[in-house]
Amino acid sequence: MAVTSIMTTGAEIASKMGANVSAGVTEAMQDAWVLQAESAVNVLARENYSDSVGGLNADVKGIFSDLVSSLVAIQGIMYDMSGYTSRTEAEDMINILRDGILRNMSLLRDKKQQTFINDA
Repeated sequence: MAVTSIMTTGAEIASKMGANVSAGVTEAMQDAWVLQAESAVNVLARENYSDSVGGLNADVKGIFSDLVSSLVAIQGIMYDMSGYTSRTEAEDMINILRDGILRNMSLLRDKKQQTFINDA
């Protein structure tokens, strides 16, 4: 899939959704979820990183990529859990992704990290 994203890649999203993701998850759906996720990240960080992520250090870009791809992957998993070996498997995947999201969100919210992020 050629998902359009400033902060992550379609391959990273697909790997997080897993092999059992519903075939009903379309590229258009993922594009919409990416836009929502990137917008949420910008609001959360109180800065429009969509316009400046290209100029950031690779280490910092990794935080944004992990965060956005995880948010989108959760949407894909929740869309239809019937393809996974069990609902528990799908929920475990969501929980693992959520933990990474919370970690990355705390990094972006921490004002002490803003100088590092913007100057890296």
